Amino acid sequence: MAIDFDIAFEPAYGEAVPVAPGVARMTVNNPSAFTFHGTNSYIVGTDTLAVIDPGPEDENHLRALLAAIRGRPVSHILVSHTHVDHSPLAARLAAETGAKVLAEGPHRPARPLRIGEINPLDASGDEAFAPDALLKDGEVVEGDGWALRTVFTPGHTANHVAFALEGTGILFSADHVMAWSTSIVAPPDGAMADYMASLDRLLERDDALYLPGHGGPVTQPPAFLRGLKAHRKMRERAILERLRTGDRTVREMVAAIYRDVDPRLHGAAGLSVLAHLEDLVGRGIVAVEGEPSIDGVFIPV
Repeated sequence: MAIDFDIAFEPAYGEAVPVAPGVARMTVNNPSAFTFHGTNSYIVGTDTLAVIDPGPEDENHLRALLAAIRGRPVSHILVSHTHVDHSPLAARLAAETGAKVLAEGPHRPARPLRIGEINPLDASGDEAFAPDALLKDGEVVEGDGWALRTVFTPGHTANHVAFALEGTGILFSADHVMAWSTSIVAPPDGAMADYMASLDRLLERDDALYLPGHGGPVTQPPAFLRGLKAHRKMRERAILERLRTGDRTVREMVAAIYRDVDPRLHGAAGLSVLAHLEDLVGRGIVAVEGEPSIDGVFIPV
């Protein structure tokens, strides 16, 4: 099943764009190959507000958020995960508004680093982030006319969560599901087994609209989720085919599977292949001497 990605998006930097009743989107001017046009922050409510994913340390975005808030009380700042394009501004926004910062937990990898392993994603993690309170799976945060339910969705990071706006069919899906691209699942911060399980979990829900952390909305979530699952299964089959034809390293597999992809993204692609290989080793389909690693030698079982 092919995924129908939607790359039509107007970031409208500095503006609060209404995207649903009582919900406005503000996009940070931090475009890149990994953030698309920038990170989306969401303002929920009309009187007392919640802010979801305030974004990176960006003075202009902080001032734009405060202008959109217009002096209204902010009771909660909710953080989907601790990458540096989503969480760092929470502390300053909380200082300005007095809001409580909530998240699943501090930044951490999905698994411990192995002996001699260097985390290539160190720069992307907000190690300084410290929430005021930890969210539990299914916990509901209530405000003035709104309620947000926490939905644990690890995979992109170990502490990734989505937030369901109760009674509306809206899910703030952050970086787990985005309309413009697949999510990066890269060890040791992320884990493919967790990511796939989180896709299955969302398929069990009946949300009608996803508002992601980058780009525009996902308007047909069930079909899109099935497409994401099919895409990952297709990538898994491609990796197994490369192993059967004699490839043994991540570098060899990336050169073949991602030959038409921007070379600047080959590093991330290698981590994605490693995520699949870790999952395949865990399921007994692929073998490796020692622990799976970016420099490992893999063989089909």
